[in-house]
Amino acid sequence: MERDEPEHLHVLIVGAGISGIGAAHALSTRLPAKRFVVLEARDSIGGTWDLFRYPGIRSDSDLTTFGFEFKPWTDRKVIADGERILAYLRDVVSEYRLERFFRFRERVVEAAWDAGAARWTVVSEDTGTGKRTTRTCDWLFAAGGYYRYDRGYTPEIEGLDRFAGPVVHPQQWPEHLDTRDKEVVVIGSGATAVTIVPALAREGARVTMLQRTPTYVLSLPSEDGFAVRLRRLVGDRRAHALLRRRSIAIQRTLWVLAKRRPRLVRRFIRFLAVRQLPDGYPVDVHFNPPYGPWDQRLCFVPDGDLFRAISDGSAEVVTARIRRVTQHGIELEDGRTLPADVIVTATGLEVQPFGGFPMIVDGSPVQLSETVAYKGLMLSGVPNFAFSIGYTNASWTLKVGLVCEYLVRLLEHMGRHGYAVVEPRLPEGGMATRPLLDFGAGYVRRALDRLPKQGPRVPWVTSTAYGDDVRLLRRGPVADRHLVFTARAPRAPVAAEAAAGR
Repeated sequence: MERDEPEHLHVLIVGAGISGIGAAHALSTRLPAKRFVVLEARDSIGGTWDLFRYPGIRSDSDLTTFGFEFKPWTDRKVIADGERILAYLRDVVSEYRLERFFRFRERVVEAAWDAGAARWTVVSEDTGTGKRTTRTCDWLFAAGGYYRYDRGYTPEIEGLDRFAGPVVHPQQWPEHLDTRDKEVVVIGSGATAVTIVPALAREGARVTMLQRTPTYVLSLPSEDGFAVRLRRLVGDRRAHALLRRRSIAIQRTLWVLAKRRPRLVRRFIRFLAVRQLPDGYPVDVHFNPPYGPWDQRLCFVPDGDLFRAISDGSAEVVTARIRRVTQHGIELEDGRTLPADVIVTATGLEVQPFGGFPMIVDGSPVQLSETVAYKGLMLSGVPNFAFSIGYTNASWTLKVGLVCEYLVRLLEHMGRHGYAVVEPRLPEGGMATRPLLDFGAGYVRRALDRLPKQGPRVPWVTSTAYGDDVRLLRRGPVADRHLVFTARAPRAPVAAEAAAGR
């Protein structure tokens, strides 16, 4: 009895969040003849925006850049909540008929490359039944971001297991958790914490944000009156393009200024905080970090909601170290005790690059820490593989769009020249490297031994500037001396020239 051949695809995309949706749009509109599917371990699209259900969940990037370039964001809210963002993503999927490409409840468990066949064999597992499905593909695109979806990070805290009330990580927020009139301590000071604290305060909780180290917090307006007027004047699409350029310029200017004039930016952020907090508030204790602006990500709060909650007394910030958790609260090293009915551990993410599935190339497991990222989207020594990781100093989606554009250009180039395989190759003699995510966040530092590296210069450096990536990925040549192409001759690979334009 003959066995059925596995389904073969031109491209297999892993992950149906922003990156996977962006890739599906790019392939379906620019390369409609290519067969592809998107595998998603969960039962719906949206990734982060469908997973996270904690109070106040929102983007801290403006939606003119966090949304896609091809789909205008028309809501008045430019700092939008999770429900609005998820509705926007569903509109994109519906408008471009992308739902036909998604395969839900399929978790990728292994991907193996065979040079002789010039293809990947990808095994997925049904998350409900455990049934496994095998597919083959010419290209594998990892669109799952860089953190684990099934759990977040909670540090070891003495006594936490003895606490009498609920202990909740934001990534697994219970649907019916009641915090009204409760004492809630939120451990953490990052973007998640500064989102949850004012949201719980609005719901009637008495909230304390307990932080070991302060974070830079900057207020932004949640609505953009100028954007509304511009849309009325020139229409949604033209306004979207203009507003997008403006936002990109503002984001980049703030980041460059923070790097070049950190003391000036520190004073400016402190000045704005002082203006929004009560007279005499100890700003330098709670909102003046020991590191420079953008050494870690800035936290943006819409309409200063965190500062308002502090000012009206519904929330407070405590900067101290934890000694232990008791049955009914948290003892601090300075001798104070914080009463608590609920503890929220907004203590960060657990990094898991590219969906966490093992990759094997010609029988050898890929050790990600031994690879170097090419143009921030491919890996040295890994053929026909691409990934999407957005910016840490600007909107994630800006990078996603450029990665998808480059992938389409690369596939077109290979088709024109009859190439089946492309692989980034490191220069002879190697080069100096540093972590791919060259960023001071705790979740990054904890995962450095599991992440790819980047090099010191183009094309091995991972750009943090949208303008640089536009020149490299959208306008620059597709091929260069660091890419090795192979002609379409399965089981008898023939080296092909890799020089651009040849």
